[in-house]
Amino acid sequence: MDLHSALASDLRHYLQRSRERVLGSLDRLTEYDLRRPMTPTGTNLLGLVKHLAGIEFGYLGDCVARPSAVRLPWVEDGSIEDSADMWATAEQTRDEMIELYRASWKHSDQSIDRLGLAAPAQVDWWPEERRNTTLGSLLIRVVAETAQHAGHAEILREMIDGRAGADRDDTGDAAWWDRHIERVQRAADSHRQPFRID
Repeated sequence: MDLHSALASDLRHYLQRSRERVLGSLDRLTEYDLRRPMTPTGTNLLGLVKHLAGIEFGYLGDCVARPSAVRLPWVEDGSIEDSADMWATAEQTRDEMIELYRASWKHSDQSIDRLGLAAPAQVDWWPEERRNTTLGSLLIRVVAETAQHAGHAEILREMIDGRAGADRDDTGDAAWWDRHIERVQRAADSHRQPFRID
């Protein structure tokens, strides 16, 4: 296996792990919990899935001259500029968003297989001096962004029902975690500033 093939294989491996972590964060949650805004900026689980599907179709499809037949209405009508890719409408179902995300995986993987890391790419929405790049550079970007959002998804899931990453139970039982939280809180409290009225 040559260096480019080995690198592409490694990048795809880590991308797939992060993809699965994102979807794993949705398991057994209600439609409400999948959609509700969990941060001051409205971050929500189903919105992350929708956003990541668009990222893959864009960077590893459109930007490498392999546009998908799948249409993204929020891109076509420009509402993506108003963050329409970051939340699911009442009409967009969990199954539709998951199916869309999985379709983006298939399309991205085909781009990587057919074109290779050195394939030229162009990102029209980037500044002109950075616009021309390669599929390999965009794949690295997608791996990084997916890993980042997988972490966000796991934190959101933990905020909803306390379920953390896959290795949580390997670390300790409920009593261990209670002691751990107390230990972390004591360390934080040692730096708490007293409230003062000036």
